[in-house]
Amino acid sequence: MLTRLHYRIHSSLERILPEKRLFLKSDSDTRFIRLRPVTQLAALAGGTLLVSWTILATSIVLMDSVAAGNTRDQTQRRQALYESRLNALSADRDRRADEAVRAQERFNLALAEVSKMQTALLATEDRRKELETGIEVLQDTLIRTIDERDEARAQTERMTLALAEQTGSARTDGSRMADAEATLEQVSSALAALARQRDAMANAVLLAKEETEEVLQQKAELQARNDLIFARLEEAVTVSMEPLDKMFRAAGLSTESLLNQVRRGYSGQGGPLSKLTVSTMGGDLTPEERRANEILNGLDRMNLYRLAATKAPFAMPVKTAFRYTSGFGGRDDPFGRGKRRHEGIDMAGASGSPIYATADGVVIQAGWASGYGRVIKIRHDFGIQTVYGHLSQIRVDKGQRVSRGDRIGDMGSTGRSTGTHLHYEVRVDGTPVNPMTFIKAAKDVF
Repeated sequence: MLTRLHYRIHSSLERILPEKRLFLKSDSDTRFIRLRPVTQLAALAGGTLLVSWTILATSIVLMDSVAAGNTRDQTQRRQALYESRLNALSADRDRRADEAVRAQERFNLALAEVSKMQTALLATEDRRKELETGIEVLQDTLIRTIDERDEARAQTERMTLALAEQTGSARTDGSRMADAEATLEQVSSALAALARQRDAMANAVLLAKEETEEVLQQKAELQARNDLIFARLEEAVTVSMEPLDKMFRAAGLSTESLLNQVRRGYSGQGGPLSKLTVSTMGGDLTPEERRANEILNGLDRMNLYRLAATKAPFAMPVKTAFRYTSGFGGRDDPFGRGKRRHEGIDMAGASGSPIYATADGVVIQAGWASGYGRVIKIRHDFGIQTVYGHLSQIRVDKGQRVSRGDRIGDMGSTGRSTGTHLHYEVRVDGTPVNPMTFIKAAKDVF
């Protein structure tokens, strides 16, 4: 039965793939190789499988290349977007600060002008009060003089009548009457002059009041403009500061502690973070001055945030195309030694890819370390350290000060590694923390 089935199969194959002979001729004899239908079928199947595998492998390589190119383009676009957003925030902050300074200067000028007008008005009021007092004194003197004159006239009349009765003559003491009349004329002239001076001072007071009302109206308009500028500045400071504050809090860092450290580091007289206040000549602060001081303090705080952001590792150590191959925490050992704790993250990319410092700091180690291979450790402010392991090349020296974005090495596979990648760690006060906390916290800012 099996022989008959084998014969039928062989007959069917021979109709499709007839038996062939391959002759090999030499100088002495001629040989041939018989290619049976089964042999030809096996060779055809093997060739088909080889061609299919080649097509499949080529497709996979092309798909990986396209995916890597798309990831790199997206990373570059995202980085350009973050940089443009940061530049826009910085430009808007500078414009708001300039507007605040100019508004405060205009406000101080108006305040000084109002102060001058008020001083002049007070002086005018004092002069007017002095004149009124003088007029009252003169009026009292005039009344007393008139009373004395009337009394003198009455006495003169009585004396004249008495003299006429005794001597029959009506002559009087003319010198006394002349003196009294002269005194009365002088007092009347002085009173008239004082009255004219009083009227002139009253007119001056009215003019001063009108000018004061005009200045007060200008002050009110200026205050309204200042309120609008202050409102916009307060909004700009709030909008600019909230993402920075959120970034630090998301990274698990104490914002007040960070800002105090930065402030201590930039506390020199005349330094970039000198105290910003509005001069009040030692007097009490007005509401506008308190508001301006709050805005200036907000700008100062935002500047402190900006400096702190450069000193904390919120940047990416790899800017070329890469993929995350291992996260922070427990994982299976890549060399098959059970569960191990992974104190960083792994970023796999092309060999020789540039590795950058993620914050300002000082290199405390640059060399070979067991397990890490070629490794760089950088000490930053706030008790933070970053570690860059498995490098193929180190481009910095121990003790060297680096800035955020400086190239410090190249990606490699040295040490205990299964392939080209960067092992990146972040330590706070010596304790490893998840670097993705810092990377994710900076996404909405940088």
